[in-house]
Amino acid sequence: MRWALVKVSLAVTAMVVVAFAVPLGLVIREMARDRAFSNAEREAAAVAPALSITTDREQLERVVASAGSDAGMAVHIPATGAGSGNGAGSESGSGAPAGSGGGEADGATDIGRQRATDEDIAAVREMGRASTTEVDGGSTLLQPVALSSGEIAVVEVYVPESAVTNGVNTAWAVLAAVGAALIVGSVAVADRLGVRMVQPAQRLVEGAHELGEGKLGARVPVEGPNELRLAAVAFNSMADQVVQLLANERELAADLSHRLRTPLTVLRLNAASLGDGPAAEQTRTAVEQLEREVDTIIRTARDAKPQTAAAGPGAGCDAAEVVRERMGFWSALAEDEGRKWRVAGADRPVRIPVARTDLAASLDALLGNVFRHTAEGTAFAVDLHNGEDAVIVLVSDAGVGIPDPDAAMARGRGSGTEGSTGLGLDIVRRMAESTGGDVRIGSSVLGGTEVRIWIQLDGQAAPARRGHRGSVRRRRRLRQPRQGATINRSRSLP
Repeated sequence: MRWALVKVSLAVTAMVVVAFAVPLGLVIREMARDRAFSNAEREAAAVAPALSITTDREQLERVVASAGSDAGMAVHIPATGAGSGNGAGSESGSGAPAGSGGGEADGATDIGRQRATDEDIAAVREMGRASTTEVDGGSTLLQPVALSSGEIAVVEVYVPESAVTNGVNTAWAVLAAVGAALIVGSVAVADRLGVRMVQPAQRLVEGAHELGEGKLGARVPVEGPNELRLAAVAFNSMADQVVQLLANERELAADLSHRLRTPLTVLRLNAASLGDGPAAEQTRTAVEQLEREVDTIIRTARDAKPQTAAAGPGAGCDAAEVVRERMGFWSALAEDEGRKWRVAGADRPVRIPVARTDLAASLDALLGNVFRHTAEGTAFAVDLHNGEDAVIVLVSDAGVGIPDPDAAMARGRGSGTEGSTGLGLDIVRRMAESTGGDVRIGSSVLGGTEVRIWIQLDGQAAPARRGHRGSVRRRRRLRQPRQGATINRSRSLP
């Protein structure tokens, strides 16, 4: 918008300057020309009274010299008038001696240097009115003057080109400077007006970006033109409503989570009365973990902090350790249901920029889906692949698969089976996307579903939906280790 205003101002001002400066420059040139020929007419008029009285060469030469223009003035007297007036008589005839400034031929008298042609002089004498003609280096003014004898003499005044253009170049330079100053001034004013309009719009954009990044305190100052002021007021009102809605949601989540404390307390008391044994210990562990998760939900809702965030420098966890720990938990239930399982690639440390609780929650969500949506006895596997710039976690099963993977990835929709909400896969997706990775659902080598978690190691978060074309080469390179991956088996698959 700012540069558009500057360009419009530049174009309009330039057109106005051209529209006024060019005609004014032409007028100045014509005025200089008129001034030069007006001076020539005055010089010719100064000689006219003397010609009406006498045609004597010496007297006329003195008159021309007194006019100060003897070098640029010439007087042409016809032959019939050469011997008339002031006693000159017929004795001066054609044999009269030539004067210092001109000559005589056939009784005609010429004083000064002739620049115009004889035809032009004769035409002026015949027409009886002044005329101008172009000569080398300028122009001449031919002024007819009536003699006492009734003949017509012609006074020739030379007007050099420098006299015609005197002051024109200076005036044009002044006009050009004034035009340039007007253009620069208008551009500067338009730029300031553009800044006044653009800055509030930029602050509005920055505020929208900050609010989108989760900075709920982002507000926009109400300034600038009336339209932008109204937009700023509407944005601030929207931001306040968003904060209020989020606060209400957090309070609701905290209240609902707090209601779970009563049944959890009953479960903990009942678990304590189960006695000893693997099943009892597992039940008590599950109840304790559930209580910790509920407490975490309540604290997160009260503190208004996001549940999943990108890990900072130095943060993260050992993915192999978390995989072994969670498989140790789920292996007991797998043994009870007769499921065969395996773990591959978790025999050495694999550092990832994800919090331990987030990775554990993601694995629990995927493994819980396996136990919830496949029949007892269905085998499953967890593969961990470590690459140069990414880590892949594969959770696969030998079930019937997911008919619509895209719908399953949509939050709140799930796989379409009874009891599926889709929130588990959403937890996994947000965890992966917090590192710049993503989640894909496909068919596994076991015949069922394979969920692939792509975790970036560079620590730069990607947009909400990351395209996969730019990473095809890297993903192919990371998939190669599957053939020779080291497998730690607690129970081998057939």
